[in-house]
Amino acid sequence: MRSFLTYVLLVCSCLDIPGILGDIGTATSYDPPYLPTKCKGYDQDQFPEGGLFVSASDGLWDNGAACGRRYRLRCISGLRRPCKEGSIVVQVVDFCQHRPCPATMVLSKKAFDAISRIPSAKINIEYAQ
Repeated sequence: MRSFLTYVLLVCSCLDIPGILGDIGTATSYDPPYLPTKCKGYDQDQFPEGGLFVSASDGLWDNGAACGRRYRLRCISGLRRPCKEGSIVVQVVDFCQHRPCPATMVLSKKAFDAISRIPSAKINIEYAQ
């Protein structure tokens, strides 16, 4: 029995099986201006090349420790089938400006467009640090 469990754990750790390797949350998008941020104020260098960044909700913010964290995320569902195939890597640059925050992560327009066909949708995502 022990060897079977070891085998199952090994197989699961090697495969990207939805729901096992990541957390589930929601995402929306936000428009510029993106400055200032709670992480590095007016510093333009805080934004990753390619423009794939997010504002974190209370659950991810961790009193500012989330600044600079990177997450792999993918769209898993939403109204009118908004999801594009594949995943992206985003970086936390800000704390969600709205109270309450409308989603787990609020993505830059560029990041949101990379995973969703519908610009104004609220989508369900799977994400992992």
